Amino acid sequence: MKRNELPLLPPARLAETQMLGERITQLRQGLKLRQSDVAARAGLSRSTAILIEKGDPGRTLTQVLRYVHAMAPDVSLQALLAGDVPAMVALHARKLPQRVRTVSKAELRDLDF
Repeated sequence: MKRNELPLLPPARLAETQMLGERITQLRQGLKLRQSDVAARAGLSRSTAILIEKGDPGRTLTQVLRYVHAMAPDVSLQALLAGDVPAMVALHARKLPQRVRTVSKAELRDLDF
């Protein structure tokens, strides 16, 4: 029988579990992997993967570590929490707005003051 861990954790710790889930999601998206593929590699169901990425406090540490290891065996939990993983940095850079068109010479003259 599963236990509901939500009432047992203070709000600050719940926020930390959600942040961990967000970082795991960012890592997976940065590596351009599908959730179902990573779950299969980790030997977990997709529903468990969804809960891990949501930051569900009922998931075990072993499940979380297996999921992260299936994506990136060389990434430590500490680096994941710090956001120092190159795939996460690249994902952030891809999400930044980019200029759609070049500026014409007339527009460039108008901007030159």
